Amino acid sequence: MSLSFSVRVNRAILRALVLTLFLTGFSQMALAKSLQQAVAVDYLQGEGDVQGLKLAYQHHVDWLHGLNPRLNMLFEASANFWRYGPANSSDSNAVLAVSPILRYPLGQAFDLKWDLEFGIGVSLLDDTRFAGKDVSTHYQFEDRLGLVAWLAPDRSLSIRYLHYSNAGFKRPNPGLDFVSLSYGWYF
Repeated sequence: MSLSFSVRVNRAILRALVLTLFLTGFSQMALAKSLQQAVAVDYLQGEGDVQGLKLAYQHHVDWLHGLNPRLNMLFEASANFWRYGPANSSDSNAVLAVSPILRYPLGQAFDLKWDLEFGIGVSLLDDTRFAGKDVSTHYQFEDRLGLVAWLAPDRSLSIRYLHYSNAGFKRPNPGLDFVSLSYGWYF
């Protein structure tokens, strides 16, 4: 592991902790009434040889229950660590992201409850050149579409499509696409 990568990862971890503490403090002040939190670990598979790990903190809120009691909203702060290529000569990137997410229950099948989720957030990439692509900007939008299976009231398994792009604010804008498998614990 190079010193440069180690410093970038340490900075990314520090940023993720500060961001998580900020979001937690904001949420605690604004939403003292309803607290449901979760942590999640995701395995990410991107285009080609891109792989990653995502560590996320989620805070559920009841802001939309007045519109539809079945509609759920949560805020997620995450730290992502991506790698491209073989381990001995890999290209890496550290990413911080914050995203509001909407979830809607679809029903029950195969003895599990299922939710559909959608979200558009923002992310900060450590490096704008990754996996042979120049994404132009450190700031990217994080779009997601997912399917959540509830294994128990406090555990979920999700499959998601994630897309990172700067929405055309600067060229080039090739975007980065991932499929993720996520396991969440709720408390």
